[in-house]
Amino acid sequence: MSARPRIGVLALQGDFREHIASLTELGAEVVPLRRPEEIDTLDGVVIPGGESSVMDKLSRTFGVAEPLGAAIRDGLPAYGTCAGMIMLSSRIAAGIPGQQTLGVLDTTVRRNAFGNQNDSFETDIPMPALGEAPVHAVFIRAPVVEEHGTDVEVLGALADGQVVAVQQGNVLASAFHPEVAGEDRFHRRFLDLVRSA
Repeated sequence: MSARPRIGVLALQGDFREHIASLTELGAEVVPLRRPEEIDTLDGVVIPGGESSVMDKLSRTFGVAEPLGAAIRDGLPAYGTCAGMIMLSSRIAAGIPGQQTLGVLDTTVRRNAFGNQNDSFETDIPMPALGEAPVHAVFIRAPVVEEHGTDVEVLGALADGQVVAVQQGNVLASAFHPEVAGEDRFHRRFLDLVRSA
């Protein structure tokens, strides 16, 4: 890997532009990921927020889902936000019929856990693993982690205990959108994962 890690942001649907901007600002070489043959050129991948069921369908239609899941299982660092967290998860609650995931994170994630667009909210969450200051989190039709395996580290939870940020080995996921809030610590942690992979 060169001094500038090459990061692919899945760019089939959702807020991929915001992730591209955040990672570029942190010094990464960032490319939109749309085709399976691009996966082998990457040092890490980000799956953005959006509509998880549409993202699932498009990733299968474009032939990206299977090789991407295989690459992540093989050690490719991955970070998913909101719909990206759902895509990475092994199990999905309240998914639409036939909805699939990449199955690389040992979690059960509930889709639209907080309601619809009108129920979006922002809050500050203590996350000691990311530093002293709390993380300002923007939730937009966000999921929540209902169950997780013993290998999954909880990075952040709401005051009521609902888990909203996790890491399992090379896979990082948040139910909220740091790229919208101008919060760069998740992207920094992800790039650290990429550099140590």
